[in-house]
Amino acid sequence: MNNVIFLIMRRMRAPLLVLIGVYSISVIGMTLMLGVDANGQAWYMNFYQAFYFVSYTATTIGFGEIPYAFSEAQRLWAMIVVYLTVIGWLYAISALLSLLQDESLRRVLVEHRFSKTVSRLREPFYLVCGYGDTGKALVHALETRSIRSVVIEIEQSHLDELSLENFAVYVPHLCADASKPYYLQEAGINHPRCAGVVAITNNNLVNLHVAITAKLLNPDIQVICRVDDQKIAANMASFGTEYVINPFEVFARQLQTTLHAPTLHILQQWFIGKWNKPLTADLKLPQQGLWVLCGYGRFGKAVYQELKEEPIQLVTIEATPAEMGAPKGEYVIGRGTEADTLKAANIEQAVGLVAGTNDDVDNLSIVMTARELNPNLFIVLRQNLADNAIIFEAARADIIMQPSKIIANYIWILLTTPLLERFMMLAEQEDEKWLLALLERLQQTVITSHPVLWEIKINQQNAPAIVKAINTGSVPTLQHLLSRPRERGERLNAVVLLCIRGDKMFLLPSEELALEVNDCLLLCGTQSASQWMHWNLKDEFVLHYLLTGEILSRSYLGRWWQNRGLI
Repeated sequence: MNNVIFLIMRRMRAPLLVLIGVYSISVIGMTLMLGVDANGQAWYMNFYQAFYFVSYTATTIGFGEIPYAFSEAQRLWAMIVVYLTVIGWLYAISALLSLLQDESLRRVLVEHRFSKTVSRLREPFYLVCGYGDTGKALVHALETRSIRSVVIEIEQSHLDELSLENFAVYVPHLCADASKPYYLQEAGINHPRCAGVVAITNNNLVNLHVAITAKLLNPDIQVICRVDDQKIAANMASFGTEYVINPFEVFARQLQTTLHAPTLHILQQWFIGKWNKPLTADLKLPQQGLWVLCGYGRFGKAVYQELKEEPIQLVTIEATPAEMGAPKGEYVIGRGTEADTLKAANIEQAVGLVAGTNDDVDNLSIVMTARELNPNLFIVLRQNLADNAIIFEAARADIIMQPSKIIANYIWILLTTPLLERFMMLAEQEDEKWLLALLERLQQTVITSHPVLWEIKINQQNAPAIVKAINTGSVPTLQHLLSRPRERGERLNAVVLLCIRGDKMFLLPSEELALEVNDCLLLCGTQSASQWMHWNLKDEFVLHYLLTGEILSRSYLGRWWQNRGLI
């Protein structure tokens, strides 16, 4: 607020001095002009009368000649006052209009409103630095969970898109350089409700600045950074950044998971609501044979490192291998958009194609050309820009991978259900038979294409009824937790995927597992199941019914009658 006042006073200093001077001259002049009263005696205005006259004259209101009719000298000075004050006010008003259009004042006012809005937040929120494709997808994902976010973005055009979004709650946003600590402070990095900082700009150094600032100003806050440079990633990890995410490595790992365990890929996509087919659908992904990788940039290198571990033959196509570094295996020089280049890579005998350049037009061209040469290819298509979604859907690729959405979904998981990452790591170690059995169980239990994932920690805040039952000697189990509050013989549409107890992790634990204080649970189910489960966790009367089958009265008098067998 001090900046606003300072800027206004600085820009309006000259106009105010002019007005003060004009009024002073006008008032003093009126007091010196000789007038005549009603009795014909000489008369002079006092300062109060003169200021009153100048005030209504300068504002063009005009109440007449008071308290007596003016003399010729007074009328002459009154004409001078009119012109002086009109000129003074025209100058002041033009200066004020110029100030209102001044970009500096607008900037200061926007920052002030932004800072005030953030300071009034009473719900946990995440500070998102960067609102490109990844930031946009992340804010959308957080909004679906009713999680507040605050955005800093250096490009105003991106924030204009945010302003047009129809979010249920307002997302405070500021056009600023996130690498400057001042703006991070304004965005609430020290706010007691700030749950974490997500630095996902397209500049590695900016993300590094954000991570350092966050750890210095608020050491306990969770920090997630996007980076595609190994040296900067190591720098971030050295001072305690919780999650350092390389988008190309995450992308490549997901592709490798898809090749190695397609069922696990289906499961992961279904968890985040991106799988609209039946869970038992087969990707029909070839796990052997020749694959062609187009593009050996940072993304191509990450994919190459993952795919070379698979039992497949891999041929790389790269236009500038001297600049990018030639792969150790077989490669062809070219862009991949030409039929001759694809033929040199034996595309006619290939079973799969990865179009992974950093140009969407080239990727689409590669796919269209390759399909003409080999219609049976399994195609993995990289989409760089979210705006091209329509034409990429029309390309009918088997798998479309957009790095920005993949990173946004990955970060969304880390922020909302971090236990899912552990579950997926454990699930990777299981065989295909186990994964298929899990898919079948989830399909029968959850019965929805848009499941809900949630976490529960058994403590006094989240599960007071469970904690009280444990402390009083009862043994609540997962079976009781998964029972319907109104009918203990029926089950909620939910599955416990993981239970973490200290250093122990139980993957798909049995419903007979007894709950203990500080257990962390990861569950998957329907929205109604998650809502009904709150009764089991927090209502001791509901939990008593689930444990014993006895329905206790909620009133002291009713329980007194029950204890004496009167009802």
